[in-house]
Amino acid sequence: MKARPLLGAFGAALLLSAGCGIPARSDVRVDGKAGTATEAGSVNGRRSEPPSRTASGSDTEAFVRNFLSAAAGEPDRAYERVTQFIAPEHKSRLQVKKGSEVALTVVRLGDTVFTLNSDSTTTVKIAVQQIGVLRTNGTLAPPVATETEYEFRLRSAAFGSTENDERAGLYVLDAPNVLLLSDVALQQYYQDESIYFWSSDRTRLVPDQRYLPLAVPDERRVNEVVKWLVGGPSEWLRSGVVGLPDGTELINNATGANNRWEVNLDMSGDDQNRVDQLVTQLAWSLGDLPGELELKIRNNSQPVQNLNERRVAVPLYPVTESPQRFGVYEGAIRPLDFVGELSGPVPVADEVNRNIVSADLARANSRILAAMVVTSGKDRQRLAVGAGGAPVAVVNRSGSEYASISRPVWLRTVDARPAQGLVVADGRLYRFDEAARMYEVPLNLPAAGVTAVAAALDGQRIALIAGGQVYVAAVNLDGAGSGVSIGPPRALVTSLTGLTAVDWIREDRLVVAGSAGQPAIYETSVDGALETPLRTDVGAKVNHLAAYPSNRSVRTPSGAYMYEANRVAYRSSPFERIEPNRVRDITPPPAGVRPSNPSAPFFLY
Repeated sequence: MKARPLLGAFGAALLLSAGCGIPARSDVRVDGKAGTATEAGSVNGRRSEPPSRTASGSDTEAFVRNFLSAAAGEPDRAYERVTQFIAPEHKSRLQVKKGSEVALTVVRLGDTVFTLNSDSTTTVKIAVQQIGVLRTNGTLAPPVATETEYEFRLRSAAFGSTENDERAGLYVLDAPNVLLLSDVALQQYYQDESIYFWSSDRTRLVPDQRYLPLAVPDERRVNEVVKWLVGGPSEWLRSGVVGLPDGTELINNATGANNRWEVNLDMSGDDQNRVDQLVTQLAWSLGDLPGELELKIRNNSQPVQNLNERRVAVPLYPVTESPQRFGVYEGAIRPLDFVGELSGPVPVADEVNRNIVSADLARANSRILAAMVVTSGKDRQRLAVGAGGAPVAVVNRSGSEYASISRPVWLRTVDARPAQGLVVADGRLYRFDEAARMYEVPLNLPAAGVTAVAAALDGQRIALIAGGQVYVAAVNLDGAGSGVSIGPPRALVTSLTGLTAVDWIREDRLVVAGSAGQPAIYETSVDGALETPLRTDVGAKVNHLAAYPSNRSVRTPSGAYMYEANRVAYRSSPFERIEPNRVRDITPPPAGVRPSNPSAPFFLY
């Protein structure tokens, strides 16, 4: 008997190369149901299809790795690939499904135990963490299965034949009645993509994560993305975005050659502004694909648009300046200085910059938004909020006091409506406005209290920590901008336990702090499937975390985050403690007096 981790961590997924479109003369069916790739190749050094059954010979560990990758690729061949690994006498045990019913059970692998049996078979027991269900539309839905372990047997395929064991390979006996896919295979044989839907108020685009098999030929990429958009957003996003009009269908297939793409939709309505928004939606959903797009609505051509020019003309997010680092030092917000980075004065006047515990500053056109947690009497806190030109000199304070208030966050907008934000106070989520009025936001969550909230750059998605678990949810702003509702939160599965802090580090990634046996910080995708350890030697529980979310509109340094643990602040890239000498505009303490530590670091952008 031997137990060991079957698969190690895989690196970050590589970008899928942009390619040519479907030729004018194609074998693809008119209904949009594309055919399969004609050959398995490689994309950016990665195999597009998993290895065959015999590729591992009689190596049991390699065979199991390949078996847990076999379902990867185009959905219509998933069962065919998996059943090749199953012994002929046991194939009937796997119930085959077709079309949209094909779903892959994605699991994160733990220890695997191999036990050699007296009948020359090997029993395999794999500990797993259920991550989600990969559907044919590229979405990873929340997990359905509850198994924490799968067990099956292996036998030599040479049994009863004249082939030697090595050439014949192995077979699976008693296979699970699901299509299993390891998280490593998900990263290795799929490209994670972002497609975009307009927010509920149609003011900005909101990303939705999908997975495209690398086995899909480049010329079909446009077609797959358009079908995803026609199919609508992921379930958890629906309350905060709008899909295409009901009944929208793709006429024939998206076609293209020589960097010119044609998309023909049967779509109701003649609103030219909506059509123009669809062009922008397509431009961003096609990633960095170059060339020109000709959109047709019921065979009527719209003006041809250059995809790159459209992305430049309509940026995703209202971020135009490099971020600045700030922290709290002896009860006041202070700039943090690092070589090569922008550093400026505190955009809050001295008379209101006092008794600060934590803060969030944001730019909104020509205004500065300031939300600060301030001390108010013994062991009590209030929220102080101000907005205006820098420095903000007038703030309003919340009418109620609380025992504990989290770092507040602003919900970014792209228009002139009054700003709103979110904050956690005494375990409950509140919306606040520029007058520091706080309104509790109902959440459909377990009884455990909320401890942290973070907002994405688009202002339409949030992440929450509640009961030591991380959730994501869509935000819906009403037309007048005077209210905020939060859609049903989706729980994410991570390797960490006892989560304490979260923020957005990319449009499709979170940075989370919790425990991996000891305090650690991980990066995880917005669906929880793809995770990367960032710090595994934090040493103490992280009580504060702030990141600068890189994005596709502004090519600025990515992966920057700061945190506080055990009353000491740190930064990443490079990782180092934030020493008092990094704090600007302070008076050095008298000789022999130890300077205070900066705390609660955050970014202004």
